[in-house]
Amino acid sequence: MTSRHSSDNRVREIRNSLGLTQLELAERAGISRTAVTAIEGERLVPSVAAALALAAVLETTVEVLFGGIERTDQPETWAWEPATSVRNYWQAEVGGRRWLYPADSSPMFTLLPDGQLPGESTIPTTLARQTLVVACCDPAAGLLASEYARTTGQRMLVLHRSSRQGLELLKDGKVHLAGLHLSTPDQVDQNAEVVREVLGNGYHLLRVAKWQEGIASVSSERLRSVREVIRSKLRWVGREPGSGARQCLDQLLGERLTPRRLARSHRGVAEAISSGWADVGVCLQLTSVEAGLAFLPVQEEAYDLCIPNAFLDDPRVQALLNVVRSVNYRRTLANLPGYNTAQTGDLIRLH
Repeated sequence: MTSRHSSDNRVREIRNSLGLTQLELAERAGISRTAVTAIEGERLVPSVAAALALAAVLETTVEVLFGGIERTDQPETWAWEPATSVRNYWQAEVGGRRWLYPADSSPMFTLLPDGQLPGESTIPTTLARQTLVVACCDPAAGLLASEYARTTGQRMLVLHRSSRQGLELLKDGKVHLAGLHLSTPDQVDQNAEVVREVLGNGYHLLRVAKWQEGIASVSSERLRSVREVIRSKLRWVGREPGSGARQCLDQLLGERLTPRRLARSHRGVAEAISSGWADVGVCLQLTSVEAGLAFLPVQEEAYDLCIPNAFLDDPRVQALLNVVRSVNYRRTLANLPGYNTAQTGDLIRLH
């Protein structure tokens, strides 16, 4: 965790002396305006990368801005309260702060817990600085995590979150990257627009793939078209607000009531249908094929990882860029049902 004496913070003073607004400073430093406001108000301790960026824009040094930033051994903090009395956790350092992630919310790529409280960690605490934390709903995230571990010697902690849930964790500084898949051929800039809405400026989007989202059903239904499905009286399983699948579902059903039963993931939709709790639902082609269900494509969506500019120079993020752009990973991803890797590895700066 980073620390400083609050009286040493001179960001607002020097910014005003140069005639810069908070928005101008944020855009030039590659961080959000909200972050600048919080830093000036001494409610947020900047990461080393962010502090260096601010110092460069304000034409001074970190020492002048903050009186120096140093590492301390302050206690770790739960990213959120564990849901059970068993307090197993994973740990990772994000933006200079060490977080404990409850292991009762299983990641999509499951790792053995690092430790349990009260008690001692079962791994060296240095591993926290070698852990990349990603919040996303990609059912193939385990492949990326495996390739990341194999080629870098570091590890990736994948937390299952919908598009907007992931962005909220990124906003709170609890993950390094957040995945979202809200862009469609009709709304090609939707991923960028939602990032600006939730986080502001100061971010890049890394294209992982384009994938097929559609309607899954038991094969015995023999549904021939999307229109036929919509007009039928089949039982739908829904998705939670803020997810890309929910956005697709709302467009399909229009004014019809949202399904009463909701799934929390693409695989949750497939499981509900396979178990007989529902007849149809919206999910990715990959999860439909995995479950042996019939699939009707509805739209192609762009799946991106949102990266704060301040994290771009982090060795863990740089390692991820190399993995995503590698021939081996792209070939593996391209072989999955519904995944298009023509743009995999493209990095777009949001202005």
